[in-house]
Amino acid sequence: MAQDIYIIDDNDELKKIILNLFKDEKDYKIKLKKVTTNNIDDALKNIPSLIIINEDGIEENIIEICKRIRQNEDNNITPIIVISSDRSKEHKIEVLKECVEHYIKAPIDKEYLYYTIKNIIRLLDTNRRVSPLTGLPGNVQIQAEMKKRLLNKEEFVMLYFDLDNFKAYNDVYGFLNGDEIIKFTARIITSNIERYSNSGNTFVGHIGGDDFVGIISIEDDYETICQNIIAEFDKGVIKFFNENDIEKGYLEVPNRKGIIEEFPLTSLSIGVVVAHKSRFHNVLEIGEVGAQVKHLAKTTMGSAYAIDRRKNEKIQCSVNNK
Repeated sequence: MAQDIYIIDDNDELKKIILNLFKDEKDYKIKLKKVTTNNIDDALKNIPSLIIINEDGIEENIIEICKRIRQNEDNNITPIIVISSDRSKEHKIEVLKECVEHYIKAPIDKEYLYYTIKNIIRLLDTNRRVSPLTGLPGNVQIQAEMKKRLLNKEEFVMLYFDLDNFKAYNDVYGFLNGDEIIKFTARIITSNIERYSNSGNTFVGHIGGDDFVGIISIEDDYETICQNIIAEFDKGVIKFFNENDIEKGYLEVPNRKGIIEEFPLTSLSIGVVVAHKSRFHNVLEIGEVGAQVKHLAKTTMGSAYAIDRRKNEKIQCSVNNK
């Protein structure tokens, strides 16, 4: 996942320097955007991964800019690098008091700048992979990504994933085997979304447990993506069951009273919400619709997906036919 780096600067030279520093870097993907001082508030809506401010390239007071960034609810923890030719200790301390992570003196030591940015990106990548099981971003990043797209009035599609009868699987096969199914599911979702997205504007997150989300562009063929994910899941999940359960087609699990209950083998339900422009005002509204449409998918036996399209004013359900 590429990291968005915003450079607050009224000139172009710093952006050129950083582009040149990372031109041959394959392990650290970055997207640079230059932001002028009269466009800072609009830029902050995109919630960048890192902000670099060239004090020598702006007219506005650096302290005031840093305060604006830290007072912004969505960017109060966004790392900031300030580059300045002011070498006085007093000024440096004054800037660092505004919770700025790094103060780099100009003229720029390019190697020092390169490794400072690179190490921040590495830490961001580590910290945002809050799920040690799947290596995917968690709830904080999911919410931020949704909010960013809403603020930018983008049209996008939310995919909500949930494993069916997963508790029954854990009861029979144990949590360690259950973790393997979760990792397997994460790989299938991620690989298919990346492979079949034409826009490249994608995001995959792990809400927790057996719940995942995917965010893709409205231009992407989300039905094909769902169909491919379900087909690959149904084909691969069988390896996590023994031959006896596969032959029966269900699991036998005793309830609290000791009575044996039968549960179908683990399947995958997908709720799809098409977020047309101005349809939703906040992430909670999207989540409510997502829960409804995912519940509809789960009422169908086996792996299935259900789609909520605003234009049709109703929920449409499509089922994977085996």
